[in-house]
Amino acid sequence: MGPPVVRLPKAAQAAGMVFARRRFLTSLRDRHGPAFVLDVPPFGKTLVVSDPAALKQLFTAGPDVAGTPQPNLGRMLGAGSIFGLDGEPHRLRRKLLVPPFHGRRMHAYAGLIEEEFQREAATWPVGREFATLTPFMRITLNVILRAVFGADGAELRELRETLPAFVTYGSRLTMLPVTDRGIGPWKPWRKFREYRASYDRTVQILIDRARGDDQRDDILAMLLQSRYEDGAPMTDAHVKDELLTLLAAGHETTATTLAWAVERLSRHPAALSALVDDLDRGGTDLLQATILEIQRTRPVVINTARRVNGDGLVIGGMPVPRGWTVLAGIDLVQTDGTVFPDPHRFDPRRFVGEKPATYAWIPFGGGTRRCVGAAFANLEMTVVLRTLLRDFELHTTRAAGERWHPRGVAYAPAKGGRAVVHRRTGSRPAQHERMAATA
Repeated sequence: MGPPVVRLPKAAQAAGMVFARRRFLTSLRDRHGPAFVLDVPPFGKTLVVSDPAALKQLFTAGPDVAGTPQPNLGRMLGAGSIFGLDGEPHRLRRKLLVPPFHGRRMHAYAGLIEEEFQREAATWPVGREFATLTPFMRITLNVILRAVFGADGAELRELRETLPAFVTYGSRLTMLPVTDRGIGPWKPWRKFREYRASYDRTVQILIDRARGDDQRDDILAMLLQSRYEDGAPMTDAHVKDELLTLLAAGHETTATTLAWAVERLSRHPAALSALVDDLDRGGTDLLQATILEIQRTRPVVINTARRVNGDGLVIGGMPVPRGWTVLAGIDLVQTDGTVFPDPHRFDPRRFVGEKPATYAWIPFGGGTRRCVGAAFANLEMTVVLRTLLRDFELHTTRAAGERWHPRGVAYAPAKGGRAVVHRRTGSRPAQHERMAATA
């Protein structure tokens, strides 16, 4: 006997996935359990799974059996993006993208991240409530631009101005079941293509400039110098696709997680106070545990998917037919009470000295398609939160938690992670008293 089939009309399923995806899937999980079947455009028959054992079966399946779904983020990022590739081309591309985000290079990025945080934080309205999402977006965008392109210049200033709108528009567009041709006179992809053409012109200038400078060691230079196993370089078109992937995925999701961090910590004074105390003593474990718990309770991306390309995929005892989509419920497994006790309680200490199970905590996805920039994202969150709590006092609040707000692919706090901060002065006991007074 297979998993239950959702009997709602296709139109109702499509509406649920487009307009209320998180609540829709959570309600179906609560009703049907950790596996159920949808029939929803544009993916068709879709098996939704959120049991760690089932997720392991999905993520460890070979690319000839379970590959990238269609349509995918390649519509936005380009066919040459790692998100648009599958099978052997994906494996070869991933090998070229891993080196910039591992090893000694990661240490070099830490100073850059702290510098950008302090530059932005100098403009914060101290003592007055403000939304942190936009400042965090500027920090993470500047970090990835500098990491990718090295020095500043007119082209980087142009990208700094145009990329946020481009990424937000493209992210929202990819969530709509609308073909590239549009619907009648409504052709939203036309505007997207204009954004993309402008991006391509700007980045081609930067590519040409980097190709003539053999002293550079930024990510763009590394991609231009990289070679496939047969000695061939990446084409300029594919470099532009991968750079867009890094610039889009490399700043919005991290900034959104940081805004959620402010939102969660400001509503949990005991967790905030314990974290500040630990950081003041030079500790690192509680900060890492806090980052894990923020990503567990507020994952920015709530689903990842695979397309069944071949025979032999068995999940939970059910052979999944060729042509089906399997949707991995990131939010669903991470808020499952059988996986994480008291799942809706924000408790960073659950991860102190204990890493989450591989297929239960999956905010970066899993398997061969796990986010290649996960280590870089974790470094950014670590440096920003450590520096923020070292330099500022984050006030707590009794306000209700901010709602989840879809920004296309990502979910952000509806009010932008609002906060009140003061520059840190005085003794820790005095700060404890102020935290307690606002709790």
